[in-house]
Amino acid sequence: MTESADTPVIAIHDLHKSYGSLEVLKGVDLTAPRGHVVSLIGSSGSGKSTLLRCCNLLEDSQQGEIRFEGEPVRWKGHGLSRHPADRAQVTRMRTNLSMVFQQFNLWSHMTILQNVMEAPVTVMKRDPKEVEAKAREYLAKVGIEDKADAWPAMLSGGQQQRAAIARALCMEPRALLFDEPTSALDPELEQEVIKVIKALADEGRTMILVTHDMKLAADVSDHVIFLHLGKIEEQGPPSELFANPKTDRLRGFLSAGAH
Repeated sequence: MTESADTPVIAIHDLHKSYGSLEVLKGVDLTAPRGHVVSLIGSSGSGKSTLLRCCNLLEDSQQGEIRFEGEPVRWKGHGLSRHPADRAQVTRMRTNLSMVFQQFNLWSHMTILQNVMEAPVTVMKRDPKEVEAKAREYLAKVGIEDKADAWPAMLSGGQQQRAAIARALCMEPRALLFDEPTSALDPELEQEVIKVIKALADEGRTMILVTHDMKLAADVSDHVIFLHLGKIEEQGPPSELFANPKTDRLRGFLSAGAH
Protein backbone atom coordinates (compact mmCIF):
# COMPACT_ATOMS: atom_id res chain seq x y z
CA MET A 1 0.00 0.00 0.00
CA THR A 2 1.25 3.48 -0.79
CA GLU A 3 1.14 5.24 2.52
CA SER A 4 3.07 7.72 4.57
CA ALA A 5 2.31 9.34 7.91
CA ASP A 6 0.34 12.10 6.19
CA THR A 7 -1.66 9.81 3.87
CA PRO A 8 -5.29 9.89 5.08
CA VAL A 9 -6.67 6.57 6.33
CA ILE A 10 -9.80 7.19 4.25
CA ALA A 11 -10.19 9.65 1.38
CA ILE A 12 -13.42 9.87 -0.61
CA HIS A 13 -13.89 12.11 -3.62
CA ASP A 14 -17.11 12.97 -5.51
CA LEU A 15 -19.05 9.99 -4.18
CA HIS A 16 -22.49 9.30 -5.63
CA LYS A 17 -24.83 6.62 -4.32
CA SER A 18 -28.30 5.76 -5.58
CA TYR A 19 -30.92 3.18 -4.73
CA GLY A 20 -32.59 2.79 -8.12
CA SER A 21 -33.76 6.29 -9.11
CA LEU A 22 -33.29 7.69 -5.58
CA GLU A 23 -29.97 9.52 -5.34
CA VAL A 24 -28.85 9.46 -1.69
CA LEU A 25 -25.33 10.87 -2.02
CA LYS A 26 -24.75 13.58 -4.63
CA GLY A 27 -21.01 14.11 -4.91
CA VAL A 28 -19.56 13.95 -1.39
CA ASP A 29 -15.92 14.37 -0.36
CA LEU A 30 -14.56 13.12 2.96
CA THR A 31 -11.04 12.85 4.35
CA ALA A 32 -10.14 11.09 7.60
CA PRO A 33 -6.49 11.84 8.42
CA ARG A 34 -4.63 9.47 10.71
CA GLY A 35 -5.51 10.11 14.37
CA HIS A 36 -8.44 12.40 13.57
CA VAL A 37 -12.12 12.10 14.47
CA VAL A 38 -14.57 13.12 11.75
CA SER A 39 -18.24 13.42 12.73
CA LEU A 40 -21.16 13.31 10.29
CA ILE A 41 -24.30 15.17 11.39
CA GLY A 42 -27.59 15.94 9.67
CA SER A 43 -31.27 15.08 9.65
CA SER A 44 -32.60 11.57 9.02
CA GLY A 45 -32.34 10.87 5.31
CA SER A 46 -29.39 13.21 4.77
CA GLY A 47 -27.12 10.31 3.76
CA LYS A 48 -24.89 10.04 6.87
CA SER A 49 -25.21 6.29 7.48
CA THR A 50 -25.09 5.54 3.75
CA LEU A 51 -21.81 7.47 3.47
CA LEU A 52 -20.38 5.50 6.40
CA ARG A 53 -21.44 2.18 4.84
CA CYS A 54 -19.84 3.22 1.53
CA CYS A 55 -16.59 3.95 3.44
CA ASN A 56 -16.11 0.30 4.33
CA LEU A 57 -17.75 -1.04 1.17
CA LEU A 58 -20.87 -2.44 2.80
CA GLU A 59 -22.65 -0.45 0.08
CA ASP A 60 -21.58 -0.05 -3.54
CA SER A 61 -21.36 3.51 -4.84
CA GLN A 62 -22.06 4.46 -8.45
CA GLN A 63 -19.44 7.13 -9.01
CA GLY A 64 -16.42 8.64 -7.28
CA GLU A 65 -13.21 7.47 -5.71
CA ILE A 66 -12.54 5.75 -2.37
CA ARG A 67 -8.96 5.42 -1.18
CA PHE A 68 -7.81 3.48 1.87
CA GLU A 69 -4.34 4.57 3.03
CA GLY A 70 -3.65 5.88 -0.47
CA GLU A 71 -4.81 2.73 -2.26
CA PRO A 72 -7.82 3.25 -4.54
CA VAL A 73 -10.68 0.75 -4.52
CA ARG A 74 -10.72 -0.98 -7.91
CA TRP A 75 -14.10 -1.04 -9.61
CA LYS A 76 -15.72 -2.83 -12.53
CA GLY A 77 -18.90 -1.80 -14.33
CA HIS A 78 -20.52 1.63 -14.35
CA GLY A 79 -23.43 3.38 -12.69
CA LEU A 80 -25.85 1.06 -10.91
CA SER A 81 -23.85 -1.98 -12.05
CA ARG A 82 -20.56 -0.72 -10.54
CA HIS A 83 -19.04 -3.13 -8.01
CA PRO A 84 -15.60 -3.62 -6.47
CA ALA A 85 -13.43 -5.61 -8.87
CA ASP A 86 -11.31 -7.39 -6.28
CA ARG A 87 -13.01 -9.24 -3.40
CA ALA A 88 -9.67 -9.85 -1.67
CA GLN A 89 -9.03 -6.11 -1.66
CA VAL A 90 -12.47 -5.47 -0.17
CA THR A 91 -11.90 -8.04 2.60
CA ARG A 92 -8.50 -6.59 3.42
CA MET A 93 -9.82 -3.03 3.56
CA ARG A 94 -12.90 -3.99 5.53
CA THR A 95 -10.92 -5.82 8.21
CA ASN A 96 -9.01 -2.55 8.73
CA LEU A 97 -12.19 -0.47 9.08
CA SER A 98 -14.13 -1.85 12.04
CA MET A 99 -17.74 -0.77 12.23
CA VAL A 100 -19.84 -0.33 15.38
CA PHE A 101 -23.55 -0.42 14.59
CA GLN A 102 -26.53 1.19 16.27
CA GLN A 103 -28.01 -2.19 17.23
CA PHE A 104 -24.88 -3.90 18.65
CA ASN A 105 -25.19 -6.98 16.33
CA LEU A 106 -23.69 -9.37 18.88
CA TRP A 107 -24.07 -13.13 18.28
CA SER A 108 -26.64 -14.27 20.84
CA HIS A 109 -25.33 -17.86 20.93
CA MET A 110 -21.78 -16.79 21.88
CA THR A 111 -20.41 -15.40 25.12
CA ILE A 112 -19.12 -11.83 25.12
CA LEU A 113 -15.54 -13.09 24.97
CA GLN A 114 -16.36 -15.38 22.02
CA ASN A 115 -18.07 -12.46 20.24
CA VAL A 116 -14.97 -10.31 20.61
CA MET A 117 -12.62 -13.11 19.47
CA GLU A 118 -14.68 -14.43 16.55
CA ALA A 119 -13.51 -12.26 13.62
CA PRO A 120 -9.77 -12.09 14.44
CA VAL A 121 -9.69 -15.90 14.81
CA THR A 122 -11.97 -16.95 11.93
CA VAL A 123 -11.48 -14.13 9.39
CA MET A 124 -7.90 -13.09 10.13
CA LYS A 125 -6.68 -16.55 11.23
CA ARG A 126 -4.87 -15.14 14.25
CA ASP A 127 -3.68 -17.33 17.10
CA PRO A 128 -6.63 -17.94 19.50
CA LYS A 129 -4.48 -17.64 22.65
CA GLU A 130 -3.09 -14.27 21.57
CA VAL A 131 -6.54 -13.09 20.51
CA GLU A 132 -8.04 -14.11 23.85
CA ALA A 133 -5.43 -12.08 25.73
CA LYS A 134 -6.15 -9.06 23.50
CA ALA A 135 -9.92 -9.55 23.78
CA ARG A 136 -9.75 -9.51 27.59
CA GLU A 137 -7.58 -6.39 27.39
CA TYR A 138 -10.15 -4.61 25.23
CA LEU A 139 -13.05 -5.71 27.44
CA ALA A 140 -11.14 -4.17 30.35
CA LYS A 141 -10.59 -0.99 28.32
CA VAL A 142 -14.35 -0.57 27.83
CA GLY A 143 -15.05 -1.46 31.48
CA ILE A 144 -16.75 -4.86 31.16
CA GLU A 145 -13.94 -7.37 31.75
CA ASP A 146 -16.19 -9.06 34.33
CA LYS A 147 -18.75 -9.86 31.58
CA ALA A 148 -16.42 -12.02 29.44
CA ASP A 149 -18.36 -15.24 30.13
CA ALA A 150 -21.84 -13.69 30.07
CA TRP A 151 -24.30 -14.02 27.19
CA PRO A 152 -25.35 -10.85 25.34
CA ALA A 153 -28.92 -11.16 26.63
CA MET A 154 -27.63 -10.83 30.20
CA LEU A 155 -26.14 -7.38 29.52
CA SER A 156 -27.73 -3.94 29.44
CA GLY A 157 -27.82 -2.08 26.13
CA GLY A 158 -24.90 0.09 27.20
CA GLN A 159 -22.83 -2.96 28.13
CA GLN A 160 -23.71 -4.67 24.83
CA GLN A 161 -22.61 -1.60 22.89
CA ARG A 162 -19.34 -1.48 24.85
CA ALA A 163 -18.85 -5.18 23.99
CA ALA A 164 -19.43 -4.27 20.33
CA ILE A 165 -16.73 -1.57 20.63
CA ALA A 166 -14.32 -4.11 22.21
CA ARG A 167 -15.09 -6.45 19.30
CA ALA A 168 -14.25 -3.68 16.81
CA LEU A 169 -11.02 -2.86 18.67
CA CYS A 170 -9.96 -6.51 18.72
CA MET A 171 -9.62 -6.38 14.93
CA GLU A 172 -6.88 -3.77 15.59
CA PRO A 173 -8.22 -1.67 12.71
CA ARG A 174 -6.71 1.44 11.15
CA ALA A 175 -10.02 3.25 11.71
CA LEU A 176 -13.24 2.80 13.68
CA LEU A 177 -16.58 3.64 12.08
CA PHE A 178 -19.49 4.39 14.44
CA ASP A 179 -23.06 4.46 13.11
CA GLU A 180 -25.25 6.25 15.69
CA PRO A 181 -23.63 4.25 18.52
CA THR A 182 -25.79 5.77 21.28
CA SER A 183 -29.17 6.29 19.61
CA ALA A 184 -30.65 2.93 20.71
CA LEU A 185 -29.76 3.56 24.37
CA ASP A 186 -31.48 5.17 27.33
CA PRO A 187 -29.81 8.44 28.39
CA GLU A 188 -28.04 6.98 31.44
CA LEU A 189 -26.65 4.05 29.41
CA GLU A 190 -25.69 6.45 26.62
CA GLN A 191 -23.18 8.10 28.95
CA GLU A 192 -21.21 4.86 29.48
CA VAL A 193 -20.71 4.52 25.74
CA ILE A 194 -19.89 8.22 25.24
CA LYS A 195 -17.20 7.91 27.91
CA VAL A 196 -15.57 5.03 25.98
CA ILE A 197 -15.74 6.93 22.65
CA LYS A 198 -14.15 10.00 24.27
CA ALA A 199 -11.34 7.85 25.71
CA LEU A 200 -10.68 6.36 22.26
CA ALA A 201 -10.58 9.86 20.74
CA ASP A 202 -8.10 10.93 23.44
CA GLU A 203 -5.86 8.00 22.44
CA GLY A 204 -5.63 9.46 18.94
CA ARG A 205 -7.57 6.73 17.13
CA THR A 206 -8.86 7.47 13.66
CA MET A 207 -12.68 7.50 13.77
CA ILE A 208 -15.64 8.44 11.63
CA LEU A 209 -18.72 8.98 13.76
CA VAL A 210 -22.32 9.34 12.61
CA THR A 211 -24.17 10.86 15.55
CA HIS A 212 -27.30 12.76 16.56
CA ASP A 213 -25.53 13.91 19.73
CA MET A 214 -24.15 17.37 19.02
CA LYS A 215 -22.34 17.57 22.36
CA LEU A 216 -20.46 14.36 21.57
CA ALA A 217 -19.60 15.65 18.08
CA ALA A 218 -18.37 18.94 19.58
CA ASP A 219 -16.33 17.21 22.29
CA VAL A 220 -14.50 14.54 20.27
CA SER A 221 -14.25 15.76 16.67
CA ASP A 222 -11.42 17.36 14.78
CA HIS A 223 -13.76 17.98 11.85
CA VAL A 224 -17.56 17.98 11.51
CA ILE A 225 -19.49 17.51 8.25
CA PHE A 226 -23.13 18.62 8.06
CA LEU A 227 -24.97 16.68 5.35
CA HIS A 228 -28.28 17.80 3.88
CA LEU A 229 -30.13 15.77 1.23
CA GLY A 230 -26.98 13.96 0.13
CA LYS A 231 -24.67 16.96 -0.13
CA ILE A 232 -22.22 18.63 2.23
CA GLU A 233 -23.97 21.81 3.29
CA GLU A 234 -21.24 22.96 5.65
CA GLN A 235 -18.11 21.58 7.31
CA GLY A 236 -15.26 22.66 9.55
CA PRO A 237 -13.80 22.38 13.04
CA PRO A 238 -16.51 21.91 15.69
CA SER A 239 -15.66 25.17 17.47
CA GLU A 240 -16.43 27.07 14.27
CA LEU A 241 -19.33 25.00 13.01
CA PHE A 242 -21.35 24.96 16.23
CA ALA A 243 -20.50 28.47 17.44
CA ASN A 244 -20.85 30.22 14.12
CA PRO A 245 -22.95 28.28 11.59
CA LYS A 246 -22.84 30.00 8.21
CA THR A 247 -25.89 28.49 6.52
CA ASP A 248 -29.54 28.84 7.42
CA ARG A 249 -29.93 25.05 7.12
CA LEU A 250 -27.30 24.34 9.78
CA ARG A 251 -28.66 27.09 12.03
CA GLY A 252 -32.12 25.57 11.68
CA PHE A 253 -30.83 22.05 12.32
CA LEU A 254 -28.95 23.08 15.48
CA SER A 255 -31.83 25.16 16.86
CA ALA A 256 -34.35 22.36 16.17
CA GLY A 257 -33.13 20.73 19.35
CA ALA A 258 -30.44 18.35 18.21
CA HIS A 259 -28.90 17.49 21.57
